[in-house]
Amino acid sequence: MHKVFKTDYAGRELIVETGEVAQFANGAVLIRYGDTVLLCTATASSVPREGIDFFPLSVDFEEKLYAVGKIPGGYVKREGKPSEKAILAARAIDRPLRPRFPGDLRNDVVINCTVLSVDQDNSPEITGMVGAAIAVNISDIPFDGPVGGIIIGLVDDKFVFNPTSK
Repeated sequence: MHKVFKTDYAGRELIVETGEVAQFANGAVLIRYGDTVLLCTATASSVPREGIDFFPLSVDFEEKLYAVGKIPGGYVKREGKPSEKAILAARAIDRPLRPRFPGDLRNDVVINCTVLSVDQDNSPEITGMVGAAIAVNISDIPFDGPVGGIIIGLVDDKFVFNPTSK
């Protein structure tokens, strides 16, 4: 069932859509923050992995060049390996989520945030963090959430939440 949720998030509209995309994932949301749009999915294996003593969580943050209006040219047409910024974004998403899962969970869990569109004013990293947390929350994966994230800036001696580039 398609649902749309809208809220004010640090002075700008945040729109979360669920039920239309990635229907085979345990949880999936299309999240919009301004013109920044991400698809965040959470999937888990149905059986625990044997012989491990850790929680197998994998977080991927996928930047695509088409999200900023660029198409790779020349001989190489593929996106290639993740950028350093994408790796750091995946780690930033992983850190607040990991401790909210049960300590004895041994099922493989994969959280994937794919950037579909980016504007210059709204961070895809923060949008991904919020979208990933919502995707896990609406799934059947055991999770003690919710989790949120913001960027705090200091502008003219005042704290600003999720500051724009202006």
